[in-house]
Amino acid sequence: MSRSPKIGYAVVGLGHIAQHAVLPGFLHARKSRLVALVSGDARKAAKLARKFGAAHAYTYDEYDACLADPEVQAVFVASANGAHAAQSIRAANTGKHVLCEKPMANTLHECRAMIEAARRNRVRLMIAYRKYFEPASVTLKKMIDGGKLGRLRLMHSSFTFRLQVSQAWHFSQAAAGGGSLVDVGVYPVNTCRWLAGEMPVEVSAYAWALDPKRFREVDENIAFQMRFPSGLVVEASSSFGAAKSSFLHVHGEKGWATLVPAYSYTEERRLLGEIGTREFDRRFRKLDEFALELDALSESALENREPAPNGIEGARDVAIMEAIYRSAREQRPATVASLEV
Repeated sequence: MSRSPKIGYAVVGLGHIAQHAVLPGFLHARKSRLVALVSGDARKAAKLARKFGAAHAYTYDEYDACLADPEVQAVFVASANGAHAAQSIRAANTGKHVLCEKPMANTLHECRAMIEAARRNRVRLMIAYRKYFEPASVTLKKMIDGGKLGRLRLMHSSFTFRLQVSQAWHFSQAAAGGGSLVDVGVYPVNTCRWLAGEMPVEVSAYAWALDPKRFREVDENIAFQMRFPSGLVVEASSSFGAAKSSFLHVHGEKGWATLVPAYSYTEERRLLGEIGTREFDRRFRKLDEFALELDALSESALENREPAPNGIEGARDVAIMEAIYRSAREQRPATVASLEV
């Protein structure tokens, strides 16, 4: 019996998410295999290559050599946000598929350039949104699309955690592109939009810092509202200063549903609610969500089809977050830029 084909990956950027989630994900992936690691720290790259079985380790200065390796068919970009666009475009220009961590890039202009590079070179570009594959969220999406909750009226969501001083690049506007909104607030932005199946047309936001010395450049806390053409309103918030917690609450005309924890990948999930007079309460065991998203890109590459979520989905969220920041700065509602790519 012939072995199922696998896509060979280089992982670019070896911070917390790569070490604790992406690299272990290859151990459970069916269509994806780890070939190479790329880091600014040669020792770290070599050590992790030995630990996770990667054949090659490169520094950022050797990125072109990594991309020249025919065994590397795709890259997982897990570096600082400000490097996403350049590293993704360089990979696409050498014919490599790209799986890019969220947020897709620091600006909508960069997102457009990434999408164009993927199209021009006929490679697949996917953004690492785990919710599209995680079973509890997929179940909720099917409930909404099937009309079980009725017309959606309200959603409430939040994602918070305490950012450590050691995570230095997160405090830099140039490196991160923003604070809690782009790091964890992007989850409510993307997930609520995905569940609703539409783009918001207007946002309102308020940002504040309880530790202004640490958060001189990026937002510590932000609360925002998104208004959609259907009449749906989403209220959401994110923080780098509160204990780790997340939830998603959906109100429809026929019923309601709550997902908790909504966004953590290290815990069992619970989906509960009520439709009419019928209550439901389901638990979903913890599983490797990163293996699922790795295989999603690999399957799209092997089958020569567009992945979901693709670069356009990532760019839509960056457009929304740009509007949220503009609203917080100007202290008035802001319209969301139209996406022309």
